[in-house]
Amino acid sequence: MRIAPPVLLALALAGLVNGCTQPEPDAPSEAVLTMIVTSSGFTDGGVIPRRYTCDGADVSPPLDFAGLPTGTASLALLVEDPDAPRGTFVHWVAWGIEPGRASLAEGERAPGTGVNDFGRQGYGGPCPPRGRAHRYVFTAFALSRAIDPGPGARADELRRSISGAVIAEGRLTGRYARA
Repeated sequence: MRIAPPVLLALALAGLVNGCTQPEPDAPSEAVLTMIVTSSGFTDGGVIPRRYTCDGADVSPPLDFAGLPTGTASLALLVEDPDAPRGTFVHWVAWGIEPGRASLAEGERAPGTGVNDFGRQGYGGPCPPRGRAHRYVFTAFALSRAIDPGPGARADELRRSISGAVIAEGRLTGRYARA
């Protein structure tokens, strides 16, 4: 039986279209959701008050986490300065935050606290070189399971620990410049 060229073309196009609609074998089954990170100390994109920096009391700002998806077992947090002269500088590595609380008070330590790029455990506030403002990105992760990268964990170890467990993510960005 001979198939007419227009029918072959239609069959070929149907095969291509069908192939394009199939999911990739390694594609994630669910996209990461967005959660909301806020602070009563500063607004998203706003200036971080001196109190939360190396020029002030150097205490962590209050943080609230909202929009946590069902199934959130724990929260983790990274605070980073992507504008640092030698590449991204880590100011805080934290984990073990209970989703039922969904907040950290001013100066409060998270149950799990790693080492920042100042070489200290806990929060290290913005302390850029004098001149232009730097951005400080507070990234919170809602996790499907509890993690424990261990005392003294650094940002890369936290990232490895949360791999495959992130179900939502949110960011709050503040700015700070030293005169």
